[in-house]
Amino acid sequence: MHPNPVFHTQDAQTNLDWARERAFGVIAVGGADGPWMSHIPFLLDEDGGYVWLHLLRSNPIARALRHEPLAARLAVSGPDSYVSPDWYDVPDQVPTWNYVAVHLTGMLEMLPQDQLHALLDRQSALFEERLLPKPPWTTGKMSDGVMERMMRAIVPCRMQVTGVDGTWKLNQNKPDDVRLRAADHVEAYGQGTDLSVLAALMRAADGQG
Repeated sequence: MHPNPVFHTQDAQTNLDWARERAFGVIAVGGADGPWMSHIPFLLDEDGGYVWLHLLRSNPIARALRHEPLAARLAVSGPDSYVSPDWYDVPDQVPTWNYVAVHLTGMLEMLPQDQLHALLDRQSALFEERLLPKPPWTTGKMSDGVMERMMRAIVPCRMQVTGVDGTWKLNQNKPDDVRLRAADHVEAYGQGTDLSVLAALMRAADGQG
């Protein structure tokens, strides 16, 4: 997380809501040969108390979880972009990178295998709902026995959330007019991509000037 407190103005609920909406991140634990990390889709409870996910059974994190729960950190990134000094239209500026990142920390544990199917159904239901009006896909469309065979390769996991932090680095340390000019350039540079989202966040950020 960025050390400047001006980029940590969002409260825990806002950070949790952001993570829940993104629903994809990198989970990391301490391994014997250095940090182990996995890119995962996940579910976050409405109250922000638990993260639900699944891992390949062969994943080093999953293998370690067979023995005991592990302290873990889940990093959830939002849109990001390089910001050119020229875009501020004021002298003596330097390049920077704007981004949103939320970190959730807690204890990660493996769950009983009989909880896996319900977890996968919940995950697919969340993402299929975002594709409406497409008719939702469900595991009921799978041929008999296929889903059960595929589930043998993965394990259900849960992390109890004990810490929430977020960096919203959106040029809040610049005067309002400078920040808004940079946002216009970011949007023009990334037309039709996540950079448009980043530009909107920059415009909505509390300015310091």
